[in-house]
Amino acid sequence: MEEKNRYTDEELQEFKELILAKLEVAKANLQELKAEAFHTNSNGTDDTSPVFKAMEDESTNVQLKEENARLAQRQQKYIKDLEAALVRIENKTYGICRVTGNLIPKERLKLVPHATLSIEAKMKQNSGKR
Repeated sequence: MEEKNRYTDEELQEFKELILAKLEVAKANLQELKAEAFHTNSNGTDDTSPVFKAMEDESTNVQLKEENARLAQRQQKYIKDLEAALVRIENKTYGICRVTGNLIPKERLKLVPHATLSIEAKMKQNSGKR
C-alpha cells in the first residue's frame, strides 16, 4: 500500500472549513479583547465612581489591561497562524510536517489546525530547548 504524501482535496476542504470556523471565533474574541482594552463595552459609568478610588483598584486595572494586551497579542498570532494554514491548504502543502516531511495525523490537525510539526518533531524541538 502506497503511503500518502499529502491530504486529498476533500480532506483539505474539511480542514479549510474547520479553520474558517476557528478563525471566525478567534477574530470575534480579538474584537472583544480590544473592546475591553478601550472600554467600548463600558456602560458610561466610569465618571460616577467615587473620587477617592483606592490605589489598589488602579493597580488592578493596569494589570487587567496588561493581561488583555497579552491575550490580544496571542490571539493575533493565532489568527495569523490560522491564515497561514489556509495558504498551505491552497498550496496543497497543508498537514505536511516541516521537519520530517511526513503527514501530520488528522487527529493532531483537528486539535491544532495550524500545526506545522508532527508530534515527534515537536518533542525533539522541545527537548532541544532544555
